Amino acid sequence: MTTVTSPLAGRAIGLAAVPDPVFSGAMVGPGTAIDPVREPMDAVSPVDGVIVSLHPHAFVVVDGEGHGVLTHLGIDTVQLNGEGFELLVNKGDTVTRGQSVVRWNPAAVEEAGKSPVCPVVALEATADSLSALREDGDLKPGDQLFTWQ
Repeated sequence: MTTVTSPLAGRAIGLAAVPDPVFSGAMVGPGTAIDPVREPMDAVSPVDGVIVSLHPHAFVVVDGEGHGVLTHLGIDTVQLNGEGFELLVNKGDTVTRGQSVVRWNPAAVEEAGKSPVCPVVALEATADSLSALREDGDLKPGDQLFTWQ
């Protein structure tokens, strides 16, 4: 079983509240979403594992059980072409839960006209493989978001 923790501070809102049909419809996979606090911060790894995909606006960490967890920093933020995002690790790096991966500023994303809401998705999972799913309440980095069987 994998415990997935929050990569950032904010408020859990659930995937259904994400302003993007691909995420809100769980087409990428099940999970939850976070409306981040509006201040510069580091997004941290939600699990121990290896960075298998790394972009300024999104990263995937695969844990020892083969579970891939996507953290997507904002919606349509790929259109910002990396502006306002700083990569702190490299693809292929082994990271620990809570280790900083990307430095960014949700307020700047919002000022650029994009939603700063961050989906955290269990890739290639089924909804019934997740439990203890957080869809409301305040979060700080490292708080449990869900467990994955």
